[in-house]
Amino acid sequence: MTVSRYTADVLLAAELADAADAITADRFRAQDLHVSRKPDRTPVTDADTAVEDAIRGVLAAQRPTDTVAGEERGGSVTAPGRVWVVDPIDGTKNFLRGNPVWATLIALVEDGTPVVGMVSAPLLGRRWWASAGGGAWSRDETGERRLSVSKVPELPDAYLSTTDLGSWTEYHSREAYLALVDACWESRAFGDFWHHCLVAEGTLEIAAEPIVNPWDVAAAQVLVTEAGGRFTDLTGAARFDGGSALSTNGLVHDAALELIRQR
Repeated sequence: MTVSRYTADVLLAAELADAADAITADRFRAQDLHVSRKPDRTPVTDADTAVEDAIRGVLAAQRPTDTVAGEERGGSVTAPGRVWVVDPIDGTKNFLRGNPVWATLIALVEDGTPVVGMVSAPLLGRRWWASAGGGAWSRDETGERRLSVSKVPELPDAYLSTTDLGSWTEYHSREAYLALVDACWESRAFGDFWHHCLVAEGTLEIAAEPIVNPWDVAAAQVLVTEAGGRFTDLTGAARFDGGSALSTNGLVHDAALELIRQR
C-alpha cells in the first residue's frame, strides 16, 4: 500500500470496517432481524444502527476531536475540519432480501473534501479503499491490487450502470438516462456502492445516479478519483453532496454529462 499522509486514517478505517463486518455478517439473513422505516420510507434494520453505533464508539475513543456524520444517527457532512461520514449498510434493500450485494461505506472528509474512502462488502469477500495521494486499492481472495480506471475513450464502447431506472423519472429525466443508454455499448443496474467500485476497477466506464445522499458516495469520490477517473454530480460539480452522482473513467465524462444535461 502506498504511503500517504492519511495512512494512519486508512488503517483506522479498516479497523472500523472489520467491526462493521462482524456485525453485518452475523445479522445477514437473521430470522429475528428488526426492520423499521424512516420518514422517507427507506428501510432501516437493527444491524444498520448497531454498525453505526460501533463505529462511533471506536472513533470517540481513537479520534475524539473528529466529528461523525452517519445515515442513521445524523451529523453534518459539511462541518469544518475532519468528519467521518458513515453509511452502515449501503444496499439495505439487498440486505433485507438476502442478496449479498451490500457494504459498509466509511469516508473521512477534510474541510469538505473526501480524503479517505473505505468500502467493505463481506458477503462478496471484497474490500475497496483509497486515500488522497495514496491511490485506490482492492482486496479479495486473490490478494491485494492497485486499481485503475479503463482506457475506453468513447461512449459507443462504454459500459454503463445505474441503481434504479424509476429514480430517473422521479428525480431527473428518464429520457436523459435512456439517451445515455442508447449512446453506450451496454448497460446494467449493478447499483449502490458496487458500480462506483467497478468504475474504479476499470470494469465499467460510467455509474450514474440521479439521487444520492452524501454518505452514499463520499467514499466513492476518493476511490474513483484516486483510480484515475472523475466523480461529479449531474451538473458537473466535483462534489459528493450535490444530490446526484456521475462516476466515470474520465475519458467519457464530458460526453455523458452532455447527454444527461440536454434533457
